[in-house]
Amino acid sequence: MSTATRTFRTAVTIGVSLDGFIARPDGDIEWLTSRGEEAGDSGFEEFMAGIDTLAMGRKTYEKVLTFGFWPYEGKRVAVLSTTLTTDDPRITVHRTLDDLLATLTAQGAKNVYVDGGLVVQTFLREGLLDELTLTTAPVLLGSGIPLFGPLHADVDLTLDSAKALGGGFTQATYRVDRACRAGGAAAPARPPR
Repeated sequence: MSTATRTFRTAVTIGVSLDGFIARPDGDIEWLTSRGEEAGDSGFEEFMAGIDTLAMGRKTYEKVLTFGFWPYEGKRVAVLSTTLTTDDPRITVHRTLDDLLATLTAQGAKNVYVDGGLVVQTFLREGLLDELTLTTAPVLLGSGIPLFGPLHADVDLTLDSAKALGGGFTQATYRVDRACRAGGAAAPARPPR
């Protein structure tokens, strides 16, 4: 699916260490959750209020299952995975990106929250990401699961906003420049905040 035919917008909002990791090598995010309250209101609830669908990878889905509650009531959740087998009625599993994109379109998705390192990397690399919000924790991990990976070309970003949060956290929201998306096609209009 080209971005010219895409009828939904995609956004990432994610916590990241100062050195660009979203989790320790074993998937642990305690370094983020233990500091999270210090940040104060990061706007996550407001962000989620505008989201109708989530697209995530298997590891992110499995991490969510450890929370002890399902945080996505009332949202469609699509998991992109070649290996996940589950009968969880709260999600749909998609084996390919094309299948996922076709389903998002068929379901009438409007605002899609993209989550998880590999899925974020895939959407970015394929020119399918519209907005990126990074909440940076004041910690260096040294190693872990990176947010970003190899790209086909440079991806130019335009800074929409930046602010300091509590506890040394910072937050920056970027728009992915149109010319850097596959085919240079525009995304649908940005939803109101």
